Amino acid sequence: MTLATLSEVLGPANRDGYAVAGLVTLGWEDMRAYVAAAEAEGVAVILQAGPSCRKHTPLPILGAMFRHLAEAASVPVVAHLDHGYTEEECREAIGAGFTSVMFDGSRLPLAENIARTAEIAAMAHAAGVSCEGEIGFVGYAGGEGSAGTDPQEAARFARETRIDAMAISVGNTHLQRGGEGGLDEARIRAIVEVTEVPLVIHGGSGVPHAQRRALARGSRIAKFNIGTELRMEFGRALRAAVARDPDRFDRVAILSEVHEPLVEATRGVLRGLKGE
Repeated sequence: MTLATLSEVLGPANRDGYAVAGLVTLGWEDMRAYVAAAEAEGVAVILQAGPSCRKHTPLPILGAMFRHLAEAASVPVVAHLDHGYTEEECREAIGAGFTSVMFDGSRLPLAENIARTAEIAAMAHAAGVSCEGEIGFVGYAGGEGSAGTDPQEAARFARETRIDAMAISVGNTHLQRGGEGGLDEARIRAIVEVTEVPLVIHGGSGVPHAQRRALARGSRIAKFNIGTELRMEFGRALRAAVARDPDRFDRVAILSEVHEPLVEATRGVLRGLKGE
């Protein structure tokens, strides 16, 4: 069994100059493809259950699926709750076998974000689980705008919450489709100078691949969250599978043809974050 906590995979990443992919899952088909890709590349992987995934499938089921995949995997697999908005959600995830929880209090005033994140981090640590927090709201393409992370606020947040990883807002945006963004490297350097915790980039699909690769190797960013980029590949492969025989109705047969294209696309993402 290679089930791991977030701190167990991010510590070596920071030490050795690479980043780990936090891959946003929606169902069994992408989960198993992500683990297969990680095994093929010989790297750790973080399986993430975000709000839309949890809306579709209950947390206890997701926890069992993540753990089942980890038990058979040859690489470390983290079972991670992405964007938990309440203590109850984080508590349920811990009870369901998740090894890492993210509490997102980024919309809250700083003092309240610190207080609530610190409480959840303490609860997680007592259960042997890692905790990620967010300081500086990361917005959404076509929706709410981002609020850049203030380095001094980030230093206070990391120090007072005792989180294991810190998500920051440095030009990144959720749900971007094609690496059209670019991260504010000056702001990243300023945050690195005053903190020691591993850093996380949400909205990694919107970051150009070359910048992802450079920051994975040359900064303390230890985790890039990737969702949209791989969901788009899943959609392309699914449409192609349906079009090959429009009369087919067995979804198992159709979805089986999505696996290999998704594995290959995921391997490309993982290679871009390697240290060598």
